[in-house]
Amino acid sequence: MSRTTGRTDEGHGRLGSTLSGLAVALGCVLFLGGFVWGAIVYQPYTVPTESMTPTIAAGDRVLAERVDGGDIRRGDVVVFKQKTWGDMPMVKRVVAVGGDTVACCTDDRLTVNGKRIEEPYLPKGQAAESKKIPAIEVPKGRLFLLGDERSGSLDSTAHLTEAFNGTVPRSAVKGRVDAVVWPMNGMLERPTGFEALGAISSPGPLRLVLAAVVAGAVLVLGGAAYGPVAKRAGRRGRARTELAGAR
Repeated sequence: MSRTTGRTDEGHGRLGSTLSGLAVALGCVLFLGGFVWGAIVYQPYTVPTESMTPTIAAGDRVLAERVDGGDIRRGDVVVFKQKTWGDMPMVKRVVAVGGDTVACCTDDRLTVNGKRIEEPYLPKGQAAESKKIPAIEVPKGRLFLLGDERSGSLDSTAHLTEAFNGTVPRSAVKGRVDAVVWPMNGMLERPTGFEALGAISSPGPLRLVLAAVVAGAVLVLGGAAYGPVAKRAGRRGRARTELAGAR
């Protein structure tokens, strides 16, 4: 080994070897940490019906952020479980919260607190509801839920004659859907039509989780590849030197 160049027997410098080791270590932390973070924050679900088309189709795999039911806002797509609805995980959109008055339809649009709601996620040309919804005041601590496929969704409108006018308690919510991961349709668009009624939810940390996993993978692969690449480069350099010396 030459003291002037500080090269190791593997043909690459001590500094490069140290940095590649640090890159691999940091990459492992980011890669594994990203997966752990994602597992803590998100829960995967398979959507069982077509009631959320075209936003989410039957059989799609979604990631739902584990949030408290008290954090749910208008426009959120949620996973919930309500015994009187079949006692199985279901996916619907929150269109009204406790204290709101919801009705349909005015000019084919849903109204919440007298305001007509723009719903661009509905199938093109479809009215906000296929049947009339009388003015309903949502009880405190409860949610009024509709599917994006209004003509065939068994949602709050199918339970209007039950107690609490077809609403479900916030405590029934298991998570807020952030993205469709299979097929890879990506993050759900934020429902800006509800902004006139108050703040809407912000996306969860899914993009940061994915960034950590991808950055970790790049660092691990890059750090692991440095040694063989530097070794090969060193061999080529020595071969050139020997050839030049022979001449």
